[in-house]
Amino acid sequence: MTSPLNIVVTGSSRGIGAAIRTALAGHNVVGHSTGGGENMLAADFGDPEQVTAFWWEAMGALGGRVDVLINNAGIFEAAPIEQGDEGWLAGWERTMQVNLTASAALCRLAVLHFRERKGGRIVNVASRAAYRGDSPQHWHYAASKAGMIGMTKSIARGYAAENILAFAVCPGFTMTGMAEDYLASRGGDKLLADIPLGRVADTAEVAETVRWLATQAPASATGAVIDVNGASYVR
Repeated sequence: MTSPLNIVVTGSSRGIGAAIRTALAGHNVVGHSTGGGENMLAADFGDPEQVTAFWWEAMGALGGRVDVLINNAGIFEAAPIEQGDEGWLAGWERTMQVNLTASAALCRLAVLHFRERKGGRIVNVASRAAYRGDSPQHWHYAASKAGMIGMTKSIARGYAAENILAFAVCPGFTMTGMAEDYLASRGGDKLLADIPLGRVADTAEVAETVRWLATQAPASATGAVIDVNGASYVR
């Protein structure tokens, strides 16, 4: 049996993030939420300074060694184009900060740490929206997730020779509280008809994919993006 890994998981208080923590049982996991909680550190990723502080606090909690970073934290807030200029831009920038820039800042710190330790893994939880787009109210969400994919591939290509591996997962609709609200607001039956599997993904399915990439996927798979969307979008 391999030794437990030291793993940092952002956005782990509910939904996919909570399922990821469950899937990683047996490893040393430090979670994160805006308000903190049991085995979770508190940080508001809308504040860049708190993102950096979270990394160093997580490092301390794990004895100065991180083996895997899993970026799952994200927000899904509507920004209709009809709202005023200031409000629309503020919504765009907030989504980019929480979903993409915070993840990028953590990836940077992880890569610097992994260089010292001669290797490590990053798993970024993006979205089907990165490839097929999202609703007219969520340009910014789709763009932030597309940015995560580009970042993941760049890290994989740039640091593979140093045994620093990067992967991404692109869920479609997943049965979390956020997804349930969205399904209801958009006409659940119509959306389900667009999923050949006939149902949305379960959080455990996404979590198992993340777990495999974080702990078992072969090094040659670095740069891979795995879809978990019931064939609602295939590439």
